Amino acid sequence: MTRGVLVRAHGGPEVLEWSDIELPAPKRNEVRIRHTAVGVNFIDVYDRTGLYPMALPSLLGREAAGIVEAAGAGVKSLAIGDRVAYTSTTPGSYAEARNMPADRVVRLPDAITDDQAAAMMLKGLTAQYLLRRTYRVKKGDPIVVHAAAGGVGLILVQWARHLGAEVIAVVGSDEKAALVRRYGAHHVLVTPREDLVTRVREITRGRGVPVVYDSVGKDTFFASLDCLRRLGMMVTYGNASGPVAPFSALELSKRGSLFLTRPTLFHYIATRAELNRAARELFDVVAAGVVEIVVGQRYPLAEAARAHADLEARRTTGSTVLVP
Repeated sequence: MTRGVLVRAHGGPEVLEWSDIELPAPKRNEVRIRHTAVGVNFIDVYDRTGLYPMALPSLLGREAAGIVEAAGAGVKSLAIGDRVAYTSTTPGSYAEARNMPADRVVRLPDAITDDQAAAMMLKGLTAQYLLRRTYRVKKGDPIVVHAAAGGVGLILVQWARHLGAEVIAVVGSDEKAALVRRYGAHHVLVTPREDLVTRVREITRGRGVPVVYDSVGKDTFFASLDCLRRLGMMVTYGNASGPVAPFSALELSKRGSLFLTRPTLFHYIATRAELNRAARELFDVVAAGVVEIVVGQRYPLAEAARAHADLEARRTTGSTVLVP
């Protein structure tokens, strides 16, 4: 019998239940993956609380690494024993094993560990599309990265610096400030002690930045808009403080004809070719040492509730991994 972390009713971390689950044989074009490491993300909190509605009962989790232990008919791209990883639109990785469509699974290079893979498939691929496709960061660009000490944030800081950007990192404590400095941030703002807009305008000599990467949501949205230069792009890609409330599009016009996007990773890796290209670029920068995947904490899979409590209380840094 396989075990996993079930949600039977939306709520706090206490609703997470370590339970037996049924796992059928893989269907045609599916593989069964025995998980070795499972990533934790804020989207898991949104699923658990019902911010992102899902049918219940359900497993949580959107990314993991493991070993292919069975394959359905028609699978040609993977073989039993392959080390693999994935990120999924559908929750289900908080389990000892899972069936996945083979075309949504990537084989891992030897240079990438299971912990790294589990910690970066969703977060690292998010950083890849943010920096390389949503707004293509160029040498010399000053950029603002919110939640810079988190899983996506630390990857953004390192990768953006490698691309030649001037990284303005926003964090919530002095401890986190020290961490992001260590990973290459040029400027670090500790909020709410420092005023975001004032400091960004000082750093950029009044011009503002061409892009803000904001995963915080409602608490930082308008301040982030005010950091942008004329024709700048606001990238709001998360809701850690809650979703942004409805507002007039004139707010964008009066601040300099700004662009606003609310992107989602899975639209950027919708095809197998897009997934392969993004994963290859991510694996290359990690294998080359350009980006270090920082696993700040590891928990037994059965203690996922504790991991969620720590994540929501801002007690975590870098990525969090659950170990089956």
